Amino acid sequence: MTTLTHSPHAHAPISIGRVMATVMAALVPTTLYGFWLYGWPAILLWSVAMASALLGEAFILRIQGRAVRPALLDGSGALTAWLLALSLPPFAPWWIAVVGALFAVVIAKQVFGGLGQNVFNPAMAARVMLLISFPVEMTLWAAPTPLTAAQAPGFMDALAITFGGGHWDAMASASLLGHVKTEFTRGVDLTHSFTGQFALADAAWGSRTGSLGETAALLILAGGIFLIARRIVTWHAPVAMLLGVAIPALIGHAVNPARFLDVWPHLLSGGVMLGAFFIATDPVTSPNTGAGQFVFGFGCGLLTWVIRSFGGYPEGVAFAVLLMNAAAPVIDRYVKPRIYGRTRKGAALPVKGG
Repeated sequence: MTTLTHSPHAHAPISIGRVMATVMAALVPTTLYGFWLYGWPAILLWSVAMASALLGEAFILRIQGRAVRPALLDGSGALTAWLLALSLPPFAPWWIAVVGALFAVVIAKQVFGGLGQNVFNPAMAARVMLLISFPVEMTLWAAPTPLTAAQAPGFMDALAITFGGGHWDAMASASLLGHVKTEFTRGVDLTHSFTGQFALADAAWGSRTGSLGETAALLILAGGIFLIARRIVTWHAPVAMLLGVAIPALIGHAVNPARFLDVWPHLLSGGVMLGAFFIATDPVTSPNTGAGQFVFGFGCGLLTWVIRSFGGYPEGVAFAVLLMNAAAPVIDRYVKPRIYGRTRKGAALPVKGG
C-alpha cells in the first residue's frame, strides 16, 4: 500500500547508499597508503573493525525487529567502522577494533534510533571511549617508514601482533603531539624540541607516526576536495575547522614560540585533516546551514587547539567534535536559513500584481 503525503515532494538525485559509497571511495587512497606503510597488521585491524560493525549492527537490528538488509546496504555502518579503523594505531590488538566498532554502531548509533538519529558522531564517540578506557593500547605507535618486504611483518607475524599480543621491533615511543606534550611537561623549550621530529614533506606524504589513516595529509586533502567537487559535502566545515586550528596556532606561536607549536605541525599532525573533511562534515551530527557549519567547524578547530595546548591529551580532534556535536542544536536554533518568501528581517516579499 502506498501512503500519500501532502506536497511538496522532494526528489533527491542521490541515495544514502551512494553518498556513503562516495565517501568510502574518497577514503580508499589514504587507506591503501596506510596498508602499504604498516602491512598486514593494519589490514587485519581494518578488517576486524569492518566485520565487527556489520555483525554488531545486524544483531541489534534483529533484536529490535527491524529490517537488517536495508540498514546494512545503506553503508552507514561500514563507513563508521572505516573511519574508526583509520583513527586507530595500526598495530593495536584485535579486541580494540571489536570493542570500538560495537560501541560505535550499537551505543552511539542504534541506541539513539539508528541512521539520522544519533546526536554524536559514532566513530569519534568510540575513539574517545577507547582512548579513555585503554590509553596504553591506543598509543601503540608503529614506526612510520614505508615497510619493505624485509621490514614489514609477514602474515603470520601480523596474526601474532593483532590476535596474539605479540610485539614488533619497529615500534615508536610517541607521536609528534605526544612527544611535544611530554617535553612541555618536563619544561623543555618547544622552539627546538620538535625540529628533529617534524618534517613538512614527511607529514604531507605520511612518513610520520600516527594512526592508520591520519598520516597522509595530502591524500586526505585530495579525498576531501573530491567530496566537495561531487557536492557530497560543502566547504564550510572543513575550511572553518582548518582556520580554527591555524589562527590560534599562529597567534600562540608568535606570542610564545617556546610554549606553542607553529601552525604546520598542528595542521599536518594527528587527525585534523581527517576530522575536517570526513568527520566535521557528517550531515547528521552537524548544523544544517552553511553558516552554521562554518561556526561548527571553527569551534571544532579551536577546541582541538585548546585541548592540544592545555589539555591532558596530546590529541583533541575527537573530543572537540563531540563537544561541538552537543552544540549543533543550539547553532541550528540561532543560525537559521531565510524562510522562503520572506526577507532576512521577516517581512513578506511583495507580490507582483497583488
